[in-house]
Amino acid sequence: MPELPEVEALTAFLREHAVGRVVTRVDLAAVQAIKTFDPPLSALGGLELTGVARHGKFLDLDVSGLHLVVHLARAGWLHWRTGLPTAPPKPGKGPLALRVHLDSQDGTPPDGFDLTEQGTRKGLAVYVVRSPAEVPGVARLGPDALEVDRDAFVALLAGRSGQLKGALTDQTLIAGIGNAYSDEILHAARLSPFKMADKLTDDEALRLYDAMRATLAEALERQVGQRAATMKGEKRSGLQVHARTGLPCPVCGDTVREVSFADTSLQYCPTCQTGGKPLADRRMSKLLR
Repeated sequence: MPELPEVEALTAFLREHAVGRVVTRVDLAAVQAIKTFDPPLSALGGLELTGVARHGKFLDLDVSGLHLVVHLARAGWLHWRTGLPTAPPKPGKGPLALRVHLDSQDGTPPDGFDLTEQGTRKGLAVYVVRSPAEVPGVARLGPDALEVDRDAFVALLAGRSGQLKGALTDQTLIAGIGNAYSDEILHAARLSPFKMADKLTDDEALRLYDAMRATLAEALERQVGQRAATMKGEKRSGLQVHARTGLPCPVCGDTVREVSFADTSLQYCPTCQTGGKPLADRRMSKLLR
């Protein structure tokens, strides 16, 4: 799932390659992806793309005052294309959800970008709105993970009755962190994903805050400047525990373990995070606090 560092890097990429270009056409290939009808997608045609911003994990393209807001969900991605085909795509064929055509520059073939989503479970969402605040997910966002200060972060966790893994991935509490970077942050902070957020000591809360900032800043440094096509690989190369089940922890050498749920999983290092004790791999267990 694209998270704060990847979406911020895509934002920087589009600022460099797309801002100042005119949107000539938008093709919708997956009807379920579009979540709004007024203004229509066709309203973007002929308007200049004037800015790109990020709200949590939402990508916001300002098209002369109208906003094309995108949430890439679990398996969505943005692909920059050169020489896009002129024929509209066939709806429902393949992973393509949306195609944005931009005007040509200096006589070169028109280019643009595709929004795609792999798999059968579709969650990619596209909105055309007059203000990003009209998107329900944007309106509910908590403070951005890279902007919240230490005192506010500690206060947010102190008021949260739930496990740390869920707290870090709750976009209404802190915006921008998903499954992968929450695993990485908790590993860096040496905390169990199932420790209760409101039971943290002052030292643990500050350690978690510092780990969050450092983990995201390091990931962002690796991602910004990458081409859209290389960002996923760059993300994987920097992970310490996430998606590394069965491999040695790069910090202590213990085997990275996994807890599986109905539709997701988490990874952690027992030595670094849970006092050497494996967590029970079932949802309703009495898990280590």
